[in-house]
Amino acid sequence: MSPIRDKTFLIGEQKMHYNGPETPISIEIDEMKYRQTGESFEEKIKRISRALMDDVNHKDALEDILGNMRFLPAGRVQSAVGSNRITTAYNCFVSGTIEDSMNGIMEKASEAAETMRRGGGIGYDFSRIRPRGNKIKSLDSQASGPVSFMGIFDSICQTIASSGHRRGAQMGVLRVDHPDIEEFVTAKRNSDRLTGFNISVGITDKFMEALTNESDSSFDLVFEDQVHKTICAKKLWDQIMESTWDWAEPGVLFIDRIQEMNNLYYCEEIVATNPCGEQPLPPYGACLLGSFNLTKYVREDIELDITGTNMFDFDQFKKDIPDVVRAMDNVIDRTIYPLKQQSDEAKDKRRMGLGVTGLANAGEMLGLPYASEEFMAWAEKVFACLRDNCYRASALLAKEKGAFPLYREPYLKSNFVRSLPHSVRKLIKEHGIRNSHLTSIAPTGTISLVADNVSGGIEPVFSHYYDRTIQTFDGPKVERVEDYAYSRGVEGKTANETTVQEHLSVLLLAQHYIDSACSKTCNVGDEVEYSKFKQVYVDAWKGGAKGCTTFRLSGKRYGVLKTVEEEKKDTAEIKSIQEEDKVEACFMDPQTGARECA
Repeated sequence: MSPIRDKTFLIGEQKMHYNGPETPISIEIDEMKYRQTGESFEEKIKRISRALMDDVNHKDALEDILGNMRFLPAGRVQSAVGSNRITTAYNCFVSGTIEDSMNGIMEKASEAAETMRRGGGIGYDFSRIRPRGNKIKSLDSQASGPVSFMGIFDSICQTIASSGHRRGAQMGVLRVDHPDIEEFVTAKRNSDRLTGFNISVGITDKFMEALTNESDSSFDLVFEDQVHKTICAKKLWDQIMESTWDWAEPGVLFIDRIQEMNNLYYCEEIVATNPCGEQPLPPYGACLLGSFNLTKYVREDIELDITGTNMFDFDQFKKDIPDVVRAMDNVIDRTIYPLKQQSDEAKDKRRMGLGVTGLANAGEMLGLPYASEEFMAWAEKVFACLRDNCYRASALLAKEKGAFPLYREPYLKSNFVRSLPHSVRKLIKEHGIRNSHLTSIAPTGTISLVADNVSGGIEPVFSHYYDRTIQTFDGPKVERVEDYAYSRGVEGKTANETTVQEHLSVLLLAQHYIDSACSKTCNVGDEVEYSKFKQVYVDAWKGGAKGCTTFRLSGKRYGVLKTVEEEKKDTAEIKSIQEEDKVEACFMDPQTGARECA
């Protein structure tokens, strides 16, 4: 078997193979975002490998894995570890619990400012703040409600982001049974409000049961065990869906499902996620992310001696996973944390979120159209291989270094752990496990672009090519960007050629093998009626998803782009330039379909 492309460098007496970014835009972004001043790609790889190694053999393995871009650590890991930058290697956090008091709110606002200053995005649950109009006895006045206080955090995000080089990223969550949920749902219909936030509704099973109850869909809005209002669940659902249909927000988090499937159900409660939604986290939780680049495991099958026939190298995939788990586990102890509470939380549970990118491209290079029956069968093998080998590696690492401090016997009874193969569960029972959670599917917007524009995460190809405007030190620059597989003669199925049901089927398949959550956008074409659009979210809940996100290019947020092709291109380019200076959590690029969360 031989890789599709290869470069060889002589390092000391050992040959080291590098296959770094080759396209101009990929090289430029890697240099601007992830390298230190004057640092080459090879030097970046050496820096990261030295910082995260356990021994020389581990360092050599990491140099091979990272140098050939088989694994892409999240941007913060690439830019921070082993550098002189006083920033965290963690991309995102969840705030500590926001208590219903001015002191509590301002304390968390101060912590948010410090976290963002160090480069972290943040998720918040605002459900503990009393609803608008509630009496404040000590002041003989009325509360302004959680949405009003979100403005404080939004202003902080915009201020901090304006002083740096990245957009801010925040996730605001409100439970569906909070009395102010209707105000929250429509809060971002004015696109100039709360631009530093993604917002998501924490949907409970009780609400979904009321929604699907044909005879009685009444639902109570409650605060501190007091019913403030009884509404029709179907009416509230329409409000949520109409806002999402038109404005792409709010998102939906199935918050009870998240807790039900949490490996640490016995010692934590999860009420919020990171800004892109792939990491449900407890108060002060942190997400450490990285993705295996599946295109790099596609090899020419020389044994069959058939020109153009490729195979997926599962052996190499399995071999790489333990070295990556070991390295990412070392990040936990070898990085800066904005707050002590975040450090304590991370080290007590040692969470990480390893996922994949380039799923669509890799499938296409194997001759498997996205979401086809053959594609799904192969993808399931990939997800199972990732899950099983991550957990096996972590259990063996626990044998060597010890289990995470909050590991207890109930861990083995968690719903997700019980889905692991018997041999893996046996290892965990014998040695414990080093990391409480190990898998996640991130959007991988920028790191996928640096890898010569492989398809992001588990998404289909959004477009075979497009023109992208990037900011350079010399001003804005337009570059033609081709999809990774397309540039190699493989014309894959695009997102708009993929039905919303096919999008959903890929999400549900992946979620079955992922212990955290999946950032997956279900593209909705103009042919999809509103009634079928609403059903997507119900089907997602019934199918076991932890959340659901949709994207309509014809929605009101992106409606300006629905013109003739040239006008669409010009508008998108102008928007791309503007967005570099605008704070917007998890910006959805209308040209690429990629979500980038800070």
